Amino acid sequence: MTPRKDPAAVATEASTAGGPEGTADGFAEYLASPEGPRFLNPDAVRTPGPDVPIRTVTADGRHGPVALRIYGEAAGTGSPALVWLHGGGFVSGSVDIPESDYLARVLADRGTPVLSVDYRLARDGVSYPIPHDDALTGWFWARKNAASLGLDPDLLCLGGAGAGGNLAVGAALYLIDAGKPLPAKLLLAYPFLHAELPPPAGGLDEAVMAGLPRHLRFTLEDCIRTAENYVGGPVSMAPSYAMPGYADPAGLPPTALLACEYDDARGSTELFASSLERAGVPVSSFLARGAVHGHLNHTAGLPEGQPALDFLARELANVSP
Repeated sequence: MTPRKDPAAVATEASTAGGPEGTADGFAEYLASPEGPRFLNPDAVRTPGPDVPIRTVTADGRHGPVALRIYGEAAGTGSPALVWLHGGGFVSGSVDIPESDYLARVLADRGTPVLSVDYRLARDGVSYPIPHDDALTGWFWARKNAASLGLDPDLLCLGGAGAGGNLAVGAALYLIDAGKPLPAKLLLAYPFLHAELPPPAGGLDEAVMAGLPRHLRFTLEDCIRTAENYVGGPVSMAPSYAMPGYADPAGLPPTALLACEYDDARGSTELFASSLERAGVPVSSFLARGAVHGHLNHTAGLPEGQPALDFLARELANVSP
């Protein structure tokens, strides 16, 4: 696990990035930054991601073309691959942000190709089901073209971070209902699955949480606004594919969950894990100690992020059809 930081040190580090006072509202800050959320520690010296083969392809989707960035090459017909969806509250981020690009480079360098889906963001009139459909377009393209990439389609995994985790679970639920082949495994990092976040088990260290930048806090209003913007209306009209934490998870594939210790959204991950276990779905979990929401972004290229990446890599190495 990530080495635990002194809570006071985390709060001090966070306050240098701007605390809750005098900063934009959480959801509004995401909306105002389509390039993606800011680093918690922007001045940290980071190791660049591994140099791996990269190419971009375009899939035909219901709402227009969807770009997929492919990292790495198949190590063999028996090796898995990962279709990945970045986070950003549905309104920001891209395949270029670290939790997508750096993660993909690291996993590809270890022998697991990654297909990162550049889905349309829920802004400028875009809402559900467009990002959901784009995620499915990426998945279906990967399944259809797996053999030409040297991959076994039955070893394809699906995952995402934050809002991307939501899209991954929503896509998997659709595949169940449509009778389509499922991912071999779901890999989810601090997913946003519930419009009203349940409290994390054991609570949160309020001294640490109070020092975090506003964009790393998720109030009830933030979550409702995020969900309603994505859904395109009241949360009450959201289908299970849009807010999958409320759906029956029976039939989902084995799932790996990465949660962050100092994250208002940790309760959503924990509640989903419990729902999966009750439904008989195999679950493996990892708690990144001392970590905040967006851990794979904030720690990209830093030693603190390695345990989380190691967890995801191990989960991929253990995939079976």
